[in-house]
Amino acid sequence: QLQLVESGGSSVQFGGSLLLSCAASGVNFDYYGIGWFRQAPGKEREAVSVISNHGGITNYADSVKGRFLISRDNDKKTVYLQMNSLRPDDTAVYYCAADPIFRPELYYNGSWVLSPSEYEMWGRGTQVTVSE
Repeated sequence: QLQLVESGGSSVQFGGSLLLSCAASGVNFDYYGIGWFRQAPGKEREAVSVISNHGGITNYADSVKGRFLISRDNDKKTVYLQMNSLRPDDTAVYYCAADPIFRPELYYNGSWVLSPSEYEMWGRGTQVTVSE
């Protein structure tokens, strides 16, 4: 099991950038695929990006492709989300969570990995607000 803590959320203007971090405690961090998700007021939680356990495979929601970049440093037990060209519709609470099942890396190529229901060990979230 992992305990995940998100940080880096802030208020920025349209077109700005932020770097979110998801720091883990617990054992076998490189066992787990990790995802970033977000939830805006009145909306369902949605996937933003997912990275495989060793970082070789990444997957993105269409709405963030080309603007966001996910990465991980297993030595530091941290997953990052670099967010560029931010827009007001990126405003949300951002969460990270872990895939509880050990899978081969190629599994993370599939669209199914972008389902929040596949993930557990959720952090408490960090607020991102983008203004016009």
